[in-house]
Amino acid sequence: MMMQPKRARCWMACLSVAVTAATALAGPAAAQDFPSRPITMIVPFPPGGVADTVGRPVAEALGRTLGQPVVVENKAGAGGGIGMAHAAKATPDGYTVLLALSSITILPEADKVLKRTPQYQLDQLVPVARFTADPTVLAVRSDSPWHSYADLMAHARAKPGAVSFGSSGNYGTMHVPMEMLKQATRSFMLHVPYTGAGPAIVGLLGGQVDALATGPATVVQHVKAGKLRVLAHWGEGRLAALPDVPSLSELGVDVKFSQWAGLFVPAGTPEPVIARLREASRAAAADERVIRTIGTAGTPILYQDAPEFAAFVQQDAKVMAEVVQRIGRQ
Repeated sequence: MMMQPKRARCWMACLSVAVTAATALAGPAAAQDFPSRPITMIVPFPPGGVADTVGRPVAEALGRTLGQPVVVENKAGAGGGIGMAHAAKATPDGYTVLLALSSITILPEADKVLKRTPQYQLDQLVPVARFTADPTVLAVRSDSPWHSYADLMAHARAKPGAVSFGSSGNYGTMHVPMEMLKQATRSFMLHVPYTGAGPAIVGLLGGQVDALATGPATVVQHVKAGKLRVLAHWGEGRLAALPDVPSLSELGVDVKFSQWAGLFVPAGTPEPVIARLREASRAAAADERVIRTIGTAGTPILYQDAPEFAAFVQQDAKVMAEVVQRIGRQ
């Protein structure tokens, strides 16, 4: 039997109110129960790079605090863009989080410069916590003829294009600092993009490329093993893990670049869920196992909670936009 139009409209209105009320009640309840199942941590690079080196011990520590496994999923490609876009478009319920590097602020601007539709926008992701922030280091093989930064640059200037460098992908955190260096020194070195820092390191060790810029965590073990040599870094002062390595500023080159790693969630994630993730992130940053594991790789914890980290990301995005635009004009 069909409803009369008036009764049908009334029924639909009542159903709408009921659904709205149920959703309003379920949202806070679901957030209050968070997490009730495993969480996926997207690491937008292959294993072996900085994001993976930081992400895995952090994921284990988050899992210990939250009482649910945090499972790392390496989703590589496009200099990190594929994994970041995947996280940006994920359901905003806290069950998909992103462990991103500083390239998160670079790639949307790079897409604009290259006249491509951005894979994601920065405002699609909410900063939760920063764990590390390391100056990039310039590494070569220990059997190379370059024993100092001056040696390498003399060769690069004398034979433009003869020196090649690997990266994690176009406009990624291993590409941009080298472009900044090339611009500051008016030199030309050949860029060879890989799918992530891990493959780029393998390329350097195997002789496919001559140099690369990366976080200390990915090269310290190879330096200790006598396979790689670090010539300079993009920070200030000296690094605790590499105290004999000068900064580029010391060498008269005014360029600085930091490769940081932090946790993000999709925009729209409920505040109680974000608060729970912030709490777990603080615990992870103070966890002795995390500090020891990441510290062994030569990277100290430099924690920032959400408000401070959000301001840091905003400022970094502004600086990197200017850098990317300059690179694009070359």
